[in-house]
Amino acid sequence: MIRIVHVITGLAADGAERMMLNLVTRMDSERFTNEVISLSTLGDLGTKLQAAGIPVRALGLSKNPATFAALLRMRRLFRQSPPDVVQTWMYHADLMGGVIAQWAGLHRVFWGIHHSNLGFATNKFLTLATAKTCALLSGAVPLRIVCCSEAAREAHTAFGYQDAKTELIPNGFDTELFRPDAQARKAMRDELGASEEDQLVGLAARFHPDKDHGSFLKAAETLLAQHPNALFVLCGRGVHWRNPDFTLLLRQFELRDRVRLLDAIPNAQRFFAAMDVVVSSSRTEAFPLAVGESMACGVPCVVTNVGDSALLVGATGITVPSGDSAALAAAVEKLLAGGPTLRNDLGAAARRRIQERFSLDSVVAHYQELYTRAMLN
Repeated sequence: MIRIVHVITGLAADGAERMMLNLVTRMDSERFTNEVISLSTLGDLGTKLQAAGIPVRALGLSKNPATFAALLRMRRLFRQSPPDVVQTWMYHADLMGGVIAQWAGLHRVFWGIHHSNLGFATNKFLTLATAKTCALLSGAVPLRIVCCSEAAREAHTAFGYQDAKTELIPNGFDTELFRPDAQARKAMRDELGASEEDQLVGLAARFHPDKDHGSFLKAAETLLAQHPNALFVLCGRGVHWRNPDFTLLLRQFELRDRVRLLDAIPNAQRFFAAMDVVVSSSRTEAFPLAVGESMACGVPCVVTNVGDSALLVGATGITVPSGDSAALAAAVEKLLAGGPTLRNDLGAAARRRIQERFSLDSVVAHYQELYTRAMLN
């Protein structure tokens, strides 16, 4: 039995966190046991992990002197009950979890990279400083560096990470959970006050400059002039009417009552099943889970040409330059004007692409093979 401890920055329902949840709940329980340490709080996913029988600890790290004591507590946990493998997720966990694991005498450390843009325009100084420190330590701390996309691998190699240690394992998708669902589609549309004649265009992304909600809303304004029955539905952490920064952005566009804001939602599959088109307007991505989940639900996507988004959708969707709201609007308009037949055909092809190339089972198998291989060294 291989015992794995996952160290993650937090447990909000974002991309890397959800991928970790999918992984630990899908691994072969006769060969692997999993535990999770959150550097911050339990977050949205903590209770889901606990309900699935995965032990979870939250260290509650913050910007105060108690932080060092929390790190010592993690070292004590590692020393008292040494795991076979330590898998870290994202920069702060890579740095803190990796260094503390080494300090505790553990050497099967795997870093997780789920980001592909390391520019100053879209990253905080602390994030870049942490990533650069990881780059400097990448030759000594991790056994392997798992990148979720080729774009992430190339960006981090250029930033100084040890290329020889990188391993590409893309995100995977649960095609049993994320699937076309007529009942969920109707129920969700009823909740939104939308009829079947309404054309729903969705964006699932937390409120962050990287996600470029402004380009999406500008494209929505253009589309509404051509498709007055279009309804623009946005979900994600911080995407709600109580967020003054988001509402200030929204007021710049003439969208009348054709916008719905849902904040973070617990059942994303219902959201995607209800959409006619899903958009990713991001300025930077690695391997977007929301796009793959939409595709698994049989919904065609319009994505920006960042990270591995174009590779993910292939010919089943449309790729446009990032930051180009006019191109974004034109691509969505093509799918709306094409009618249900075009969208259904593309959606069916999108689902097949996910099933054949990006299944969750194949990704879990890759992680399991990686950990098993490490035990033989």
